[in-house]
Amino acid sequence: MNKLFEEMEEEQSSNIENLEQNDLTTVASLAKKQKNQEQKVKDLDAELKEAKKELLRISDEEIPNLMTETGLSSFKLDDGSSLEIKSIYGASILVANREKAYDWLRDHGHDDIIKNKVVATFGRGQEDDAKVFMRVAYDNGVATDQESKIEPQTLKAWVKERMEAGEEFPMELFGAFIGQRAIIKGGKK
Repeated sequence: MNKLFEEMEEEQSSNIENLEQNDLTTVASLAKKQKNQEQKVKDLDAELKEAKKELLRISDEEIPNLMTETGLSSFKLDDGSSLEIKSIYGASILVANREKAYDWLRDHGHDDIIKNKVVATFGRGQEDDAKVFMRVAYDNGVATDQESKIEPQTLKAWVKERMEAGEEFPMELFGAFIGQRAIIKGGKK
């Protein structure tokens, strides 16, 4: 085995010696180019994040506030596009509130939006056990985990339905909010 390693080291050493200076310069140049490109991507990602934050500030705060102050709900621009204020809904249940929120949903008949996922791990050769897992999991001593969750879009739609129907629910428990957003449609490109 040692002889094999010695031969591999000799071969690698001779390959390095045979590299021309141009090859090494090219590799170094490409490595620098890669580092520069990685930094450029990182900088652009940060710039994009800031641009999105600024866009939300304008579309969700500045324009809706100004249009509300002036009593406008829509506006035509000189390029033919139209500006309209739409209601937006959102929600995000904090981990600390998850059980309370799920209990509230169950107690008030809205538990149909909660998804349940049951996971079990089987070893090799247990394919047959896996097929009848739900029926015999506990009898066979197979450990199971259950995960309950609500998809974000489902929660958002549920909040919108409740708010538009005028139903009361603990908004803070669901991290629910309603806001306004300026939407621009049409116009010349």
